[in-house]
Amino acid sequence: MSEELQSKFDEFDKPEIIRRNLLPWWIKTFSWIFMILAVCGLGTLIGSAFSTNVQLSLYGFETNTAYSAVGIFIILVMALKGFAGYSLWFEKANAISIAKIDAIIGVVICIISMFVLPFTSGDGHIQLRLELLLLIPYFIKINKIEYEWDNLEKP
Repeated sequence: MSEELQSKFDEFDKPEIIRRNLLPWWIKTFSWIFMILAVCGLGTLIGSAFSTNVQLSLYGFETNTAYSAVGIFIILVMALKGFAGYSLWFEKANAISIAKIDAIIGVVICIISMFVLPFTSGDGHIQLRLELLLLIPYFIKINKIEYEWDNLEKP
């Protein structure tokens, strides 16, 4: 009787998978880069108190001071990217949602910097942002592994 009962419970046992193994090497690499970038970005807030010239640049937005609207914006985007990298690397349950938000915000910022920024800055030269070549596959890959990540099982 106990063998029959045990076999019925076996069908409910899901083989757990290691979430980090679902990520390709390039997302793992960028997770570390963005975690380090977030720490550096937040460090510029402290560094700007002691130095008058701190250069920040991300997705086509540039500034020479951290204490400006553009500077705070860049640091916040760096912090979001670092948080997404941290969540993916340490296999947090909400990591996929954060990574999708990060990718969508990155694509929107790139599009704004390509098509809006040139006309507001006065030079009128549209620049192709190569970051889009990584953001779109990043979003697609994150979307593909979402089921396995959330359910800790292979489909």
